[in-house]
Amino acid sequence: MKLFLRILSYVTTALAACAVTLFFCARTLSASPKLSQLEYLIEHCFIEDADLEKVEDAAAEAMIDSLGDRWSYYLNAQDFADHKEQVNNAYVGIGVTIAADEDGRGFLILEVEPGSGAQEAGILPGDIITSAQGQSTQGITVSQLKSLVRGPEGTTVELEILRGDETIPFQVERRHILTPVVSYRMLDGDIGLIAIHNFDSRSAQESIAAIEALREEGAVALIFDVRNNPGGYATELVELLDYLLPEGELFRTVDYAGKEQVDYSDASFLDMPIAVVCNEDSYSAAEFFPAAIQEYGAGTVVGTPTCGKGYFQYTYELSDGSGVGLSVGKYFTPQGKSLAGVGIQPDILVEVDDETQAAIYYGSLEPEEDPQIMAAVEILRK
Repeated sequence: MKLFLRILSYVTTALAACAVTLFFCARTLSASPKLSQLEYLIEHCFIEDADLEKVEDAAAEAMIDSLGDRWSYYLNAQDFADHKEQVNNAYVGIGVTIAADEDGRGFLILEVEPGSGAQEAGILPGDIITSAQGQSTQGITVSQLKSLVRGPEGTTVELEILRGDETIPFQVERRHILTPVVSYRMLDGDIGLIAIHNFDSRSAQESIAAIEALREEGAVALIFDVRNNPGGYATELVELLDYLLPEGELFRTVDYAGKEQVDYSDASFLDMPIAVVCNEDSYSAAEFFPAAIQEYGAGTVVGTPTCGKGYFQYTYELSDGSGVGLSVGKYFTPQGKSLAGVGIQPDILVEVDDETQAAIYYGSLEPEEDPQIMAAVEILRK
């Protein structure tokens, strides 16, 4: 009887303790927001191990997706770090452009940046990276290779390179590398061609430098190519438009609080014939650039209708290094038009097939073989 009473006492105590635990747990859950409650339950009650970082990333992404806004996005910490490098048109790395080797031997080096650690070490286009930091590159993704190669500026990465039938070890220094934003060349007939790859950092500066260089070479007209340009900073767009256009309104924004901002051009402008080539993958600033040229009557727009993005985003960094790009306002052309859902309608419609579009995207089509560039050339010659 004493033993039974002792066991009953233990059970009663345990149940009481359990009840107290459940009471405090219930109070904790009731006092917390829904997502915190869910995370608490997963962390303390889920029978398996849970990766809470992965859980939080999934929850954050789902929250942004639920807005139904095509232009708002969530990036985990690694992707957000890559995004910051991208918009700065700069990164710390060894300075190579790569693609998966067709034979599965590793990663084929397509280009080597001038002045990079890779160039100084003697790495060449056509080499194949078979190992990085002692790990084979066979069967890994580009992102995984980037993680192996990534590191602080001034440090080195160990690579094994397959060149022909020979495997060669390399120690390559990681350096701060600026990514070119603009490329340019002179076409026949004294027409300068300027391709603006994005409107992120340095795009205005490099575009203006390209214009001046081409004018010194004797260019009498200019083609701006903003096809497949994802857009970028409004400040870069305004700086370039101010250089090109006469006095007047350039760009208008209205944010979530109703605050309106208008950017203006001064009286000086570039007095040259201009054509702008755009396509359905010209976004944001790359749409408002041809829109302003068109509305000022400063040039001819050639190509296909642009995407139709009418919102702008602010990017917010979260406490764990992840980030959110959130649509916070609308922007308008110099004449006060929104491009949302409509985009820019070119003055001269020139459509291309999928094969040609792919060649344009990958930069493998010479201007003389590019129907849209040639249409712009013909307009300027007239």
